[in-house]
Amino acid sequence: MRIEAKCILYDIQLAISRIQEFTHDANLTDYQRNAMMRSAVERQFEIIGEAINRLSKIAPESASQITARRRIVNFRNQLIHGYFVVDDRAVWDVIQTHLPTLASEVAALLQEA
Repeated sequence: MRIEAKCILYDIQLAISRIQEFTHDANLTDYQRNAMMRSAVERQFEIIGEAINRLSKIAPESASQITARRRIVNFRNQLIHGYFVVDDRAVWDVIQTHLPTLASEVAALLQEA
């Protein structure tokens, strides 16, 4: 795996870790009431989506092992371009339901590297 691909995977891993840190011990109501937490989480999701998009271009074989890669990039695009209609419940659902899977897939890719 190219060094650039590894760096991108580390960026994704760091963004995941930050989201988990920002939302630790929080619930949906806490998330909805805390503008700083929402902004911070959304920014990390933007980083994840952009990083996966770049990974798809420079290391498609690695990117293909991220099962929801297209949905993640689309989610990033929605956060950036549709910022005025971001559904906090949907973001919270991604944190609770899909982020652990992404974390496992990225960890496995880094383990292989």
